[in-house]
Amino acid sequence: MGLVQVTMEVGAVGAMRFVKDGIRAAKLVMQHTQHTMLVGDQASAFAISMGLSGPSNLSSPESMDKWIKWKENDCQPNFRKNVLPSNSCGPYHLKDSMDFGKTCSANKFIQNCGSVTSHVGRHNHDTISMAVFDRMGHIAVGTSTNGASFKIPGRVGDGPIAGSSAYADSEVGACGATGDGDIMMRFLPCYQVVESMRLGMEPILAARDAISRIRRKFPDFIGAVFAVNKNGLHAGACHGWTFQYSVRSPQMKDVQVFTVVP
Repeated sequence: MGLVQVTMEVGAVGAMRFVKDGIRAAKLVMQHTQHTMLVGDQASAFAISMGLSGPSNLSSPESMDKWIKWKENDCQPNFRKNVLPSNSCGPYHLKDSMDFGKTCSANKFIQNCGSVTSHVGRHNHDTISMAVFDRMGHIAVGTSTNGASFKIPGRVGDGPIAGSSAYADSEVGACGATGDGDIMMRFLPCYQVVESMRLGMEPILAARDAISRIRRKFPDFIGAVFAVNKNGLHAGACHGWTFQYSVRSPQMKDVQVFTVVP
């Protein structure tokens, strides 16, 4: 996803295969179409037609090895729920109607309706979210990710969703996010962070507030955000893991890494 908040222009691609440069494809959507998002094979076709390399085999020896071991382990873990069989590679079908018709309260979901523990962790996703200020104080943000390992084909996470994985307003500041995108995108945490800063919250409080809104509903989720205001004051907040983000400014000789604990 690419976002230029001075003009409210957004470009995004999702579920795009066979093209390596996802963030460049998103920029092409922003600069050369009147759309906000393209997805699937048609997003790949668009990117290639606009000059990006492809179609290419993006598998690596490491990723193929992980996939083979996952298949040998009966495709566990995976992201399916309320289906049978629950411990194989399928084909899958719905459970009996008595099971499928369960209702649950939010506070009792984990005990009564199956685990919602995240399959997303430090070693199985690769999101990069970035905010950049130019000399005029204009802010642009972008997010690029390969998505969650072993996701169901066709899944689109929070990466291309403006307000979830990243958001910016040059009058206020910016935010980037990483973690369990399937959960986080339901809350638009980066939009929340920027709007909280607009109302006067310091970055640290805005970041913590956005994370706490998710944690109250999904206490087992894993995720993090960074927040930076228009003056360059920055902070991060996380839940379920220790999070690191880096900062570089013209006054700094090198990148500085900041560690945030839950």
